[in-house]
Amino acid sequence: MSPLNNQNAAVIKAMRRLRRNRKGSAAIEFALVAPVFFAMLFAIMETAMTFLAGQVLENGLQSSARLMFTHQAADTNMTQKAFTDDLCSRVSMLFDCSQLRVNVSISNEGAPITLMSPIQNGKFVDNFNYQNPQANTGLNQTVVVSAFYQWPLIVTQLGFNLANIDRGTANGKYLLASTAAFRVEPN
Repeated sequence: MSPLNNQNAAVIKAMRRLRRNRKGSAAIEFALVAPVFFAMLFAIMETAMTFLAGQVLENGLQSSARLMFTHQAADTNMTQKAFTDDLCSRVSMLFDCSQLRVNVSISNEGAPITLMSPIQNGKFVDNFNYQNPQANTGLNQTVVVSAFYQWPLIVTQLGFNLANIDRGTANGKYLLASTAAFRVEPN
């Protein structure tokens, strides 16, 4: 037998032994599958938390906007801080209230309704234009109340990018927005 045939026979014999030896194969398979599995699991959890936070913001804003709808805000001369504090008391379990932004606009009957952007000149701002609706006019007025929050994302570093705003940082954020529009009840 030639030396080349001996080498081939030795390689074939080693391959057969390796094929029969299954020790550690489950660990290797897990090591290959685990990163993808955990990345998907974390992405699902982050998406669920983002939707939960959006729902909490929606419910909190609807409850706080009801103060304007029923004239309680106008009757007590509610300020932006008082309205934001009321909203904060409803959503503080998930939100840092110092990052919460509220926009309010009032449109006269027949006038176009303007939805104001919470980001102006690259900064996150409030536009709280609430005066007592119908105080100076006999017109039906539409009030639009919006709340915005920049929800921090964690899993974006793993390649799953849910961010819809990016302020030039590596960490994108998801802008949660909630809006309530209504005509104020007559006095």
